[in-house]
Amino acid sequence: MPRTLSTSDMVPPGSLGPPHPEPTDGEQAGQPLLDGAPSSASLDTLIEQLVPKADYYPEKAYIFTFLLSSRLFIEPQELLARVCHLCIEQQQLDKPVLDKAQVRKFGPKLLQLLAEWTETFPRDFQEESTISHLKDVVGRIAPCDEAYRKRMHQLLQALHQKLAALGQGPESLLGTDKPISYRNKPPASIHRELLSICSDPYTLAQQLTHIELEQLQHIGPEEFVQAFVNKDPLASTKPCFSDKTNNLEAYVKWFNRLCYLVATEICMPSKKKQRAQVIEFFTDVARECFNIGNFNSLMAIISGMNMSPVSRLKKTWAKVKTAKFFILEHQMDPTGNFCNYRTALRGAAHRSLTAHSSREKIVIPFFSLLIKDIYFLNEGCANRLPNGHVNFEKFLELAKQVGEFITWKQVECPFEQDPSITHYLHTAPIFSEDGLYLASYESESPENQTEKERWKSLRSSILGKT
Repeated sequence: MPRTLSTSDMVPPGSLGPPHPEPTDGEQAGQPLLDGAPSSASLDTLIEQLVPKADYYPEKAYIFTFLLSSRLFIEPQELLARVCHLCIEQQQLDKPVLDKAQVRKFGPKLLQLLAEWTETFPRDFQEESTISHLKDVVGRIAPCDEAYRKRMHQLLQALHQKLAALGQGPESLLGTDKPISYRNKPPASIHRELLSICSDPYTLAQQLTHIELEQLQHIGPEEFVQAFVNKDPLASTKPCFSDKTNNLEAYVKWFNRLCYLVATEICMPSKKKQRAQVIEFFTDVARECFNIGNFNSLMAIISGMNMSPVSRLKKTWAKVKTAKFFILEHQMDPTGNFCNYRTALRGAAHRSLTAHSSREKIVIPFFSLLIKDIYFLNEGCANRLPNGHVNFEKFLELAKQVGEFITWKQVECPFEQDPSITHYLHTAPIFSEDGLYLASYESESPENQTEKERWKSLRSSILGKT
């Protein structure tokens, strides 16, 4: 018998580096973790490190790390305003006569920073005020070289295209968000079983992978930080900004939908032989997901098969060859903080690094556990040191984890989409938890007093029977 789960269980360019500022008030003066970046510093010092100069450009890793985690302490719009102000001040761009030779050294570096920022974090530029900052600072250097204005135009065009693409988020891909409770099992004319649409486990695993990668493309790296942003305890009691995590939340909804879809498909057939056939089919699909490197769909399938309305079907499970299922369940066992899964994930990640084909590059992590890991990293980032400084070492740990995910989500799906299958996966009706229990009790009668009382209650509330 499977382990029973309840629904609550689902859930770069080099740099010459500027002279290091003198450490103040406990700022660490040891070996920096990145060129020119101290392991901890005041927020002002770290912002200064981001600003390019005529003879200095921050490391690519520093740019990503700081832009990702700094939003725990300062809004991206405010950060951009401060960076632009520092550029104008340091390069004396507010003077009537500019040092053209100096600006020609500085200009390409400024445009490169803005290009990297808009490319990696395009949602930081959704407000018109941020675009105004870009146009203002570039407009100040444009008289020294008209190519700067042309480059800025190209940058804004690319930004608008990216924002437009991101605006077509994954929410529309999902079917009904709310599972339904049927008054009775719908006839075949209303609900077709998945096996009638796709009977090949490998094909279904491919289509699940297609959906997973499509969903992941919409998640921005900043969402992992903004999902947990509360406020800077040393600043004010006002939160930094409202949550902007729609794509991340939509992906979590997809996982839960797949769990319920699996359970619905198993509980739907009236004959235990058919139910057993569906269980074995999903076991094979889960195995193919494991082989592909699609751990999120794998875990969703196992979670659906472990839901109480499914796991209680003892007569059905008696007809199932469970050896393959138990092996997969062992791989995703939560014991030891998911030790077995983490080992398999490292193996898939290594395969991806040495891959010769896009098929071998696929790594889709179990998303709920990734979120949990990132939550604890965020906690470390958000907590300032006793002297009020920011722990940049924690920033690096967070950036490493999120950066790895960004690499994985950018893999192009090598499998051709089958619209009929993906449409079914997105839109097929699914039972609510009560609906699943009702279907389960109708398939195999309640065995104890608790189940009998629950069945009676469900029949009364859903079917209107006593």
